[in-house]
Amino acid sequence: MSPTVRLQEMIRVIRSARTQGEERGVIQKECATIRAQFRQADNGGRSHNLAKLLYVHMLGYPAHFGQMECVRLIASPRYNEKRVGYLGAMMLLDENQDASLLITNSIKNDLSHSSPYVQSLALCTLACMGSSEMCRDLAPEIDRLLRNSSSYIKKKATLCAVHMVRKVPELGELFTPAARSLLAEKNHGVLHGAVILITELCERNTQTLVQFREVVPELVHIMRGLVTSGYSPEHTVAGISDPFLQVATNTDSSKTAGSAVLYETVLTVMDIKSESGLRVLAVNILGRFLLNNDRNIRYISMTSLQKIVITDHNAVQRHRGTIVDCLKDQDASLSLALVSSINIRSMMKELLLFLSTCPPELKSHAASGIFNAAESIALCSAGGDVRDETVPNLIQLITSASQLHCYTVHKLYRALVGDISQ
Repeated sequence: MSPTVRLQEMIRVIRSARTQGEERGVIQKECATIRAQFRQADNGGRSHNLAKLLYVHMLGYPAHFGQMECVRLIASPRYNEKRVGYLGAMMLLDENQDASLLITNSIKNDLSHSSPYVQSLALCTLACMGSSEMCRDLAPEIDRLLRNSSSYIKKKATLCAVHMVRKVPELGELFTPAARSLLAEKNHGVLHGAVILITELCERNTQTLVQFREVVPELVHIMRGLVTSGYSPEHTVAGISDPFLQVATNTDSSKTAGSAVLYETVLTVMDIKSESGLRVLAVNILGRFLLNNDRNIRYISMTSLQKIVITDHNAVQRHRGTIVDCLKDQDASLSLALVSSINIRSMMKELLLFLSTCPPELKSHAASGIFNAAESIALCSAGGDVRDETVPNLIQLITSASQLHCYTVHKLYRALVGDISQ
């Protein structure tokens, strides 16, 4: 790739790599080019190179040599360079690195910038990786922005104050007066941030808790207004009005926003240990996610169902057919959890087929899972890829079941003839 290769082209080349070694070679070559260009004088491509380096970092490769470049770009007067620089700071810097201290002055200057978008960049970065020292130094600036006329800035300043209180609890006294006044805001984002901030303040100071008990009627009034108010274009996300306050079962899950809202609803239903009817509805929503073409959504659904299957086995069992189809995506974990005395014969056919075609690194888990689920299955398909605890369990099973002796001898003989190395 040439030194001026675009980010999109670099991503395309990396994704087209057929092996991990080939991918590593492409990234090493590109990183060498980026490192060389960082050493040069300002060539107008610094933000472009850092953006490429951040993508490399997201893939898990070393990108620490871009830390000082983040500091330089944050100090730049150009917004497009500041934006990439602040993003790099959030990804590559933390409070344990000296480079983080170098951006404190730049953040302070940008918190007073004439552009709300530059102020927003500084607020987001400070809320993400601000150290205790940075929080103490910049707390007065955040308290000032909590009284800003812009709801856009006030919302981000509120979340930044939450981070500061968590890092330095004694700063709560500074933010308490402003937090009380934020409850008079009409903007839902600011209100949500204010409630989070007040909760943090109350959890860390009993006197503050007593003080904010007086505003409970006001909070109830606000909640009643949110529930009874009509459609508001200002608070619509992809056609869904106030998605974090109200959710309907007919929410359009074909849109990312709709899927996110439904997923958060499912998590809420499960976390509060809601009634069985709602839990079944939540499982059915996850079942619909399994039919989504987006592999990320299917993965999230499978992960959630794995946690639920222990407590809501019957509800998850209704989606067994869809879950078994997901074996094509090379993951047997949830399918193993669904094996029962009723469906063992039909499920084992699918699981054994998966065992014969799955990657070597999954065979150990799959074979052990099949054995534990069925307790009477031949493991020849797994070869030597079984966990140590599986072997004595199998021997004990065969020893105690005389009807398996002849069958086992024949199977073991055939396995040894086929591959004596097992």
